[in-house]
Amino acid sequence: MADAGSSATGRWRGARLAAAWIAVTAVCAAAPWWLPAAQSRQMVLIAILGLVVSGLNLSFGHAGELSFAQPVMYALGAYVTAHLALNHVNDVLAALAVSAAAGLALGLVTGIPGLRLGGWMLAISSLFLVLLVPDVVSALEKWTGGRQGLGGVPAPMLLGRELGQEEFAAVVVLVTSAWFVLYRNLVVSRAGTSLAVLRESPVLAASLGIGVYTTKLKTYAVSGIPAAAAGSLFAYLDGYVAPESFGVTVAISILAASILGGARSVYGVFVGVALMVVGPMQTSAFGDYAYIFYGLFLVVAGVALRQGIAGLAEDVRARLRRSTTVPATSGGAREAALPPIDGRRLSVREVSRSFGGVVALKEVTFTVEPGEVVALIGPNGSGKTTLLNVVCGYYRPDAGAVSIGGREVTGQAPHRIARRGVARTFQTPSVPALSVREAVAVARTRVAPVSMVETMLRAGRFRRVARADRRAVDELLAAVGLAHVTDTPARSLPLGTRRLLELARALAARPSVLLLDEVASGLDDDEIGALDTIIRRIRDSGGSVLLVEHNFALVRSLADRVVVLARGEVVLVDTPEAVARHPEVLEHYLGGPAATDAAYREDVHG
Repeated sequence: MADAGSSATGRWRGARLAAAWIAVTAVCAAAPWWLPAAQSRQMVLIAILGLVVSGLNLSFGHAGELSFAQPVMYALGAYVTAHLALNHVNDVLAALAVSAAAGLALGLVTGIPGLRLGGWMLAISSLFLVLLVPDVVSALEKWTGGRQGLGGVPAPMLLGRELGQEEFAAVVVLVTSAWFVLYRNLVVSRAGTSLAVLRESPVLAASLGIGVYTTKLKTYAVSGIPAAAAGSLFAYLDGYVAPESFGVTVAISILAASILGGARSVYGVFVGVALMVVGPMQTSAFGDYAYIFYGLFLVVAGVALRQGIAGLAEDVRARLRRSTTVPATSGGAREAALPPIDGRRLSVREVSRSFGGVVALKEVTFTVEPGEVVALIGPNGSGKTTLLNVVCGYYRPDAGAVSIGGREVTGQAPHRIARRGVARTFQTPSVPALSVREAVAVARTRVAPVSMVETMLRAGRFRRVARADRRAVDELLAAVGLAHVTDTPARSLPLGTRRLLELARALAARPSVLLLDEVASGLDDDEIGALDTIIRRIRDSGGSVLLVEHNFALVRSLADRVVVLARGEVVLVDTPEAVARHPEVLEHYLGGPAATDAAYREDVHG
């Protein structure tokens, strides 16, 4: 009943937002008929530049890759439209479609090498593209008009009818509104949370089956669509296109508007663009001091407005909600069986790995069978986490092989191994800035994939998967005792509760093999008891569990077998009872031959 209530509340909020957006769009589309011409033009410029900035927000704010290439895509759309209108077909919808396709293609072509560089190298290389625009335009003078520009672009036509200024302004508003619906649909979805995870932690993203490079490339390519569409509309605005309209100053102004409005905000785009259009860009002296102004602005805004104006508004709302926030403590694991798990055999065969001559692993061999918990113990530096990283694909072994269900995965990329059914938790919990529900749902990317197009269009498959995500996440959070913090910011949870959240996230991926790296660290006695129950249920449901743990009492309670590592080598593989009484284990890990049963409950350092 609670789930039905929260779902109904979510639908009601969505309906109110949709109604408000439709109302705002209708008012803005009608405004050109009663606004003065100068103000109507400003509104059109805000809409056009809003399209360009939204593309930057996708690649920078959401995917975490700073690029200055938006003006290049903007220019491409403008020149494509001008050439079409002058020489082939003059229809605003056809021009938008062709320009958007060209922007997508340019984003793909420039993104393939650019994203391989990444970081500041991508920013610098994309800035070079902006500097090349005048030279490219000059080289293609036959089609672009060269540095003198391309004039005489006819008034836009729509389905054979010439549009007046007011009608064209309304078309700009409608096109911008439609794109922002698609943009918001992408951001406010599991795809959007995947981008948030990827931006903050590519390692975590890969462990969830998210292809880091391919996801960034898709997002970067899609970011070219609104920029090129904006260029198409800009070409019709004045009937003239020149390379000066797409230079470095424009690139920096786009970045400034993004930072000011909020690089991760959907609607903050319009705030940032509006302040730039009606503010400094209207002063006569601005052109002479543009670089100085933008430099000062970016420094000040980058420090004082890290999340933009939209971020400030969100901080205020968060403070207002803080007094009613539910305490983030565990509610205890629910006594309910997990769905059947398609557990598969994990086989580690003679795996070796060295770092600069230091041997971390040496011919390590063991297996984990479906329906079995195998514990991996050993002192600090014994190679436990290194071994997990080899299994997950973060490290390539120097020798040996790893297979899942009989299929070798040695040397494959981490996201591909995750898609084979390997899920894990981390020694230090990796929790992005998401709600608890979002942080768990993002792990279902592998289980129920939905394309970017289906997400943006809110297709039937997207809606079915979204409902399934909600049910599955609610069940998992209840199973680990976190049902009462579903909508709480994940980063507000204490350490122990974050570990339970990580476990729920790993289970959301329906893993065939589950790797738990010190999952009990930081938990109190009640939480450890709940964790014991959950892992038993995972085993009973058919899961294959490899448990790296220093709490030997938990190891003795859960493990079917224990693998003891020392200096990267397997010392012993046996039952917990046999391991606890083995002379070498007693000597080095449990305090000496005289250790009592109480000593077995002390930490086995790892």
